[in-house]
Amino acid sequence: MATAALTENHIPRRRWRIAWLLGLGVLVNYFDRVNLSVSQAALHTTFGISAITFGYLSGAYNWTYAACQLPIGVVLDRFGIRRVGRVSTFLWSMASFAAALTPTLGGLFGARFALGIGESPTFPANAKAIGYWFPPNERSFATSLFDSAAKFASAIGVPLIGILLLRIGWRMSFAATGVISFLYFLLFWRIYRDPTEDPGLTATERQYIHHEDAELSHEQCEPLSTLLRQPKVIGMALGFGAYNYVFYLLLTWLPSYLSEALHIDLLHSFLYTGIPWLFATFTDLFIGGLLVDALVRRGSNGNLVRKIVLIGGTACGLGIVGAAHAKTAADALFWISLSIGGLSAAAPVGWSILTLISPRNSVGAVGGIINFSNQLSGIAAPIITGYLVAGHQSFARAFSVPGIYLLIGIAGYIFLLGKIEPMPIKSSSAP
Repeated sequence: MATAALTENHIPRRRWRIAWLLGLGVLVNYFDRVNLSVSQAALHTTFGISAITFGYLSGAYNWTYAACQLPIGVVLDRFGIRRVGRVSTFLWSMASFAAALTPTLGGLFGARFALGIGESPTFPANAKAIGYWFPPNERSFATSLFDSAAKFASAIGVPLIGILLLRIGWRMSFAATGVISFLYFLLFWRIYRDPTEDPGLTATERQYIHHEDAELSHEQCEPLSTLLRQPKVIGMALGFGAYNYVFYLLLTWLPSYLSEALHIDLLHSFLYTGIPWLFATFTDLFIGGLLVDALVRRGSNGNLVRKIVLIGGTACGLGIVGAAHAKTAADALFWISLSIGGLSAAAPVGWSILTLISPRNSVGAVGGIINFSNQLSGIAAPIITGYLVAGHQSFARAFSVPGIYLLIGIAGYIFLLGKIEPMPIKSSSAP
């Protein structure tokens, strides 16, 4: 009742400063990720790499990113967002500089491995921070601010970095993203605090965000072995894994698909790549974020609203199969936009659900499990695509593979996730 009363009065908005900070961080670290996807032709000239080697190089980042996910969730729950975030943002900025300076292909692989380590805490930490800083009826939009930044980074990053690459070369484009990343490190160091540490958070806003439910827990987090057996966690891992397969297929191969399969020149393939990602940014923010929160605040059944957007958006992801047989750029962009747009509407809902189903002392660990599944897909998608494109000289089969995975993910949401409520885990201290 206190929260309802507070919503009728003026509430300070310091919490939104944190949401925008997290969104900016995701925007920056996705610049670091997409700079490789626009550099395939330049890397072929420099190092003589094939489509298969490029697939492995594209997945290199995800190997270390995935390997860090299970331990990083536990580390976040123990040491906190602020300390872990400072180390990670510094490391990922140095990795971008290393990529720009390396004289060998092996060095470039090493820089991508380091980037994966540096960026590995990002999404589990952001989900945990949103759980601390926002009441449940604002979490979808707050989450969409950082989740949509991943799509917006591709929408503007691919054209901008592509043009930069064509003008000053791939090495300087990597150095430019390193500079931007280091500036973000300084900004994060200055701004981010948990609610318990922020002297600028007023008592009114603290009460509004249910700060008593967002306190840092000093209880021992649930064992990973226990969390990994939970049906809700398994269902979310399957659904997010399917989503991320499509995401990384497009993130790493879309410019090449437009250029090679549809015979569009390199500059225009960079520009066209932005269209599906701009649409995905819109659906992420306005459907997965604003619309879901608005419906919940107006009294709609939160469980039903979230499940409809989560499952419906993932089903739209099947549009990627339509792109497998597209003959024109317009057809391809329609199917790809439908696919990534639907998945992007579902993504912030999925991340906000983690804070609603996880034990309070284990949000980071559950986020790490989900992101581990994500990154297994991130590893597989560019490599499988590379083999299929090289073997068949076509993207048709490569775009058909994720359809099966998406059907498995939808089944996970329907049959394993169940009602969106805290998981019934017995205390680890119980006999």
